[in-house]
Amino acid sequence: MSAIVTKIVEKYNLNPKMSVSDLSKYTSEFLENLTDDRKRNQARRRLRDGFRFSGDQRGSKAKIINIIEGSCKIAIASPPKDLEEGIIREITKRMLQNRYGFSEDRVNALFSTQENERMEEETIGEMAHRLLRDKLSIRDIRAEAYALALSAKNANAGSSRLSRLRKELRNIGASSQIIEATKFPDITEDANKIQRNNRKKAETKRINYPDHFTLESVKERLDSYDTSTVPDVQALADVMIMLCIRPAELTSLRITDA
Repeated sequence: MSAIVTKIVEKYNLNPKMSVSDLSKYTSEFLENLTDDRKRNQARRRLRDGFRFSGDQRGSKAKIINIIEGSCKIAIASPPKDLEEGIIREITKRMLQNRYGFSEDRVNALFSTQENERMEEETIGEMAHRLLRDKLSIRDIRAEAYALALSAKNANAGSSRLSRLRKELRNIGASSQIIEATKFPDITEDANKIQRNNRKKAETKRINYPDHFTLESVKERLDSYDTSTVPDVQALADVMIMLCIRPAELTSLRITDA
């Protein structure tokens, strides 16, 4: 991550003497590239040792990097929800243009449509229906799916949301081409890294989970349950386990009378 920090600092000639307003212009670019605690910690060391910025996290529980010299600082943090959503939108727009070749006008039109037509937050199931109902192009579906993933707190949660979206799309008869359009190798790779790190932490703490409670085993049982019948204790336990493993789906959870 030192290379990323060096690139951004040198690209914009950042230095501790810059004003708060000038430094704050580059917050979204730091946030886009420093996506987890490990990257932020490495970046913090590089800023402190390589560029002679001082670090200060007093009284803050947010994941943050401060560049401070006197009263000048730039913060890369978990911002308030409305600001966070704005940053996510800007990052998504940039990725759609640079990575997937969308024109600036096309991206702006897409987000304008989202803001005008989706005043209330929709569930993932509702999103799946809308993608088919509105007959969106494959590129638009891909953009919507990528935005959905980036709206999660990390790649693991984003990958979980995409998995749920694919499941909902399959349930309503979406084509394989549409299903494939919601897959992003970079998000999957980052999610796998997070899961590997979590497993290593569990091994370090000597936590041994029986195979009966692994994600794969629980998912297999959930997929095989007949939802038209009254659930047994095992089914309820599996639902609770899945919610603990994949909390990103809690926002779209709906319990209905079968």
